[in-house]
Amino acid sequence: MTATAELFRALHHGGTPLVLPNAWDPVSARIIAEAGYPAVATSSGAVARVLGYDDGQLTPPAEMFTAVARIVRSVDVPVTADMEAGYGLPAKEFVDRLLETGAVGCNLEDSVGGQLTDPARQADYLAEVRAAAGADLVINARIDTFVRPGADQAGAVDDAVRRGREYRRAGADCVYPIMAPTDQLTAVVEGVGGPVNAHAAPGGPTAAELVGAGATRISYGTSLHKHLMDSLRELLPTLA
Repeated sequence: MTATAELFRALHHGGTPLVLPNAWDPVSARIIAEAGYPAVATSSGAVARVLGYDDGQLTPPAEMFTAVARIVRSVDVPVTADMEAGYGLPAKEFVDRLLETGAVGCNLEDSVGGQLTDPARQADYLAEVRAAAGADLVINARIDTFVRPGADQAGAVDDAVRRGREYRRAGADCVYPIMAPTDQLTAVVEGVGGPVNAHAAPGGPTAAELVGAGATRISYGTSLHKHLMDSLRELLPTLA
């Protein structure tokens, strides 16, 4: 497990940006791996919808862990799991249950119920996760300042930098200022230092644009699942 986690961690520091199209089940995970991507990331929102729930920690933890385990078993590349805000689990229990799935990384976001978590409290939780996991998990700390209602963009940059620095000090391997506008991402990257994840989508921003702004890891969240479901909706009337 540690060797696989270290392999995945090293992908954040190579000369090639780490691009992670997000999977939601074993079929999508296999397609991503077969396309040559070096790792698979899950999307909590897409997994939740496949399981009959919605995004926002509404999936029972046992069902999410089981879904992640199925995805891990389906591919031969490292898997990192989007685990929302940890489902209210104590850090040690969260880590033990996630490692049981075979995943070697996780996303943990800093908002619950549409409200940002106090950064010091979030940093403490991340530090507890790091202490429990040691080197066995690559922690991607999501920063939600750009997606909260009424977020002031200039203030969001400053807040994202403050949070990113705290989360890195707490042991996060990478920070993820989700939906940071491309023209403001560079300021976050320069302010935080270290690997930064950015969010791409089929309709843009593109991976190339985000890499140009300084991101070293690119993921797609629920956008791929949404894109395919929208295509299905458009196709269905033509089948009758």
